[in-house]
Amino acid sequence: MTVKLYNTRQRLYRKIESSRKSRVLAYVTGDRRAMETQVAADVTDMFAQHLDEVFPTKRISLILYTRGGNTLGAWNLVNMIRMFCDELEVIVPAKAHSAGTLICLGADKIVMTKQATLGPIDPSITGPLNPPIHGAAPDARAPVSVEAVKGYIEMAKADFGVTGSDTMARVLIDLAQKVHPLVLGAIFRSRSQIQFIASQLLKHQVSDASKTQKIIDFLCSESGSHDYTINRREAEQLGLKMEKASTELYSLLRSFYQSVREELELSSPFDPAAIVGAQPAGQPVAYRCVRSFIESTAARGFMFVSEGQLTKMQINTPMGPQEAINDTRTFDGWRQR
Repeated sequence: MTVKLYNTRQRLYRKIESSRKSRVLAYVTGDRRAMETQVAADVTDMFAQHLDEVFPTKRISLILYTRGGNTLGAWNLVNMIRMFCDELEVIVPAKAHSAGTLICLGADKIVMTKQATLGPIDPSITGPLNPPIHGAAPDARAPVSVEAVKGYIEMAKADFGVTGSDTMARVLIDLAQKVHPLVLGAIFRSRSQIQFIASQLLKHQVSDASKTQKIIDFLCSESGSHDYTINRREAEQLGLKMEKASTELYSLLRSFYQSVREELELSSPFDPAAIVGAQPAGQPVAYRCVRSFIESTAARGFMFVSEGQLTKMQINTPMGPQEAINDTRTFDGWRQR
């Protein structure tokens, strides 16, 4: 089935290349529940293999589906792709959120379907010094939103009238008792960094400095929530250079998205209990999940795959024997098609 879906997408890419007079790259990071993947820096070498084969070319059409990921990974990816073409357009069939939106900002134009959405680019900090998650594993840490910290401080000023330096110092001390001071320092550095990166990327679409700042302010804070979604009409009103997908392109992208949903199983959460089913305890059940991919018509595609075995087992608890499922992961990484 995977090979069949891959070959179907190859035919779609060729049709899109003919329609757009470009070379197509596709980058998908899946958002299947419990099998999510993100934009990351580890894709650079794989993209380079595809880009070496399409160069030289005037235009590259990057078909992008992602809920986000690493900010610097997105920044590096855009800059690298632009080294191999004169013009970059990002085509969004459905979702290009967070770091995906950042990639869109670095294009000369963004092509969106009617249901496609962008999102805010305010980052979150994750690391071993982040606050623990109550009830989760001991090493699990909660991400800390840059804008949430800013909002806490602004709330103290606006809603509680905190203005004096002594009172504000107490607010910051209280915050530092809940969020490690080094995490707070990283948050403020990250906020400055994301604004700088966005301003650099937007130079390809917007030349007016005041319009650039308006876009950055909205995407970084004024949208109010990281879950806020931006359709193509609002993106155009915001000042981004947009193009509506034609009827022909929309049909091709709809088929592409259906192929993605099918291969990455986006509509069904990864459920170990359902996979194991009625299998007796102690007898492993193998699984394989395609979670992300990088493709073009110029070179063999890459896919991020997780493979393992699920085994039903009995564990002793204070409440008596309980059934559990052990997940033995045997492979987690990129493979070439």
